[in-house]
Amino acid sequence: MSATPPDLEALHLRLDGAVAVVSLNRPDKLNAMHWPMWQSLRAAMQWADRTPEVRAVVLRGEGAHFTAGIDLAMMAGLQGQIADDCEARMREKLRGLILELQDTLTSLERCRKPVLAAVHGLCLGGGIDLICCADLRLASADASFAIKEIDIGMVADVGTLQRLPKLVGSQSWVRELAYTGRSVGADEALQRGLLSRVFADRAALDEGVLALAQDIATKSPLAIRGTKQALNYARDHSVAEGLEQIATWNAAMLLSEDLMAVMMRGKKGGALTFKD
Repeated sequence: MSATPPDLEALHLRLDGAVAVVSLNRPDKLNAMHWPMWQSLRAAMQWADRTPEVRAVVLRGEGAHFTAGIDLAMMAGLQGQIADDCEARMREKLRGLILELQDTLTSLERCRKPVLAAVHGLCLGGGIDLICCADLRLASADASFAIKEIDIGMVADVGTLQRLPKLVGSQSWVRELAYTGRSVGADEALQRGLLSRVFADRAALDEGVLALAQDIATKSPLAIRGTKQALNYARDHSVAEGLEQIATWNAAMLLSEDLMAVMMRGKKGGALTFKD
């Protein structure tokens, strides 16, 4: 896979050292997520996953807001995409479209490199679905979050209701947001565990998130990939199953060049660089 970032519709993708910076790029539409953006997001994550030179990913938005969520014009056009004389076949097509959107966001979890979401301004609806798939969520003080699907008469269906309760550990809080659509500020999101850090403003957010991603990129890539896999597995399995999984991983991967290099540094000192 080429280390040159591909051209993608509605996204800007650049490589800053070992960090892929992925920017939602429809600022005139509040970065509303239309069909090309969904497809480009998956392509960007696949590229990051398959490109050895990429060790971490930053996901951000251009313009005044992170994203206003799913593009309502795209929603309005779904009827034409699923049209069929047979009611059952029309419903089957609709189910397939929903699964396609779900798979696009799951590509952030499938990417073996950590994905850091940097949120500023609005993060609504589908934006919540999106950041719930990231490894870390950080925000500027002006960020606000809302599960807005309830206000357009639909059930959120691409991940928020499944992932957010596990992220914050509170069914009650998530249900309040899902039932009311109310906005949550950065401070409340931090208190509840949706965010790991809040920065004073957008500039500080961009600088801080990139610095964090670059720090992650200095670690053993093999160990980082294994850690992400273990955390994702443990989230969805019992403790006993998670312990079994990590025993198998380390039985295969523990005795790496990276570990040997760290042990030798303990004797000799000096900085370390790891193979991609």
